[in-house]
Amino acid sequence: MKTDIQTADDIKTLVNSFYEKVKQDEALHYFFTDVVKVDWEKHLPVMYRFWDNIVFHTGSYAGNPMEVHQHLHNKCHLHKLHFDRWITLFNETVDELFEGEKAFQIKQRALSIATVMQIKIADMPREESVY
Repeated sequence: MKTDIQTADDIKTLVNSFYEKVKQDEALHYFFTDVVKVDWEKHLPVMYRFWDNIVFHTGSYAGNPMEVHQHLHNKCHLHKLHFDRWITLFNETVDELFEGEKAFQIKQRALSIATVMQIKIADMPREESVY
């Protein structure tokens, strides 16, 4: 039987499982491997803190995800399909590992974040095209 998200270790399990899927996903892996060339040893702990803060309100994350994704968008255009694929993989991962109130909440927050980013980033022209 699955349990709810209860600890920071649960967040790590979720994040690690999710990014293993992302690394292999045809629509998303390119951004991480070719565009940004993510240093996973640095990126994953940031994601642990981000989601830990989202779920448990720890205050452990300090950053600006919108700015990071805007920078990415300026390098390589993000489209609705990228956000849709991201949320699909995220929800699949949560559902495979957990069930309960926190699991539901993290999926809702992920959808909200993806929606706002899509509206503010993907639906807007890249900086270079504005000038």
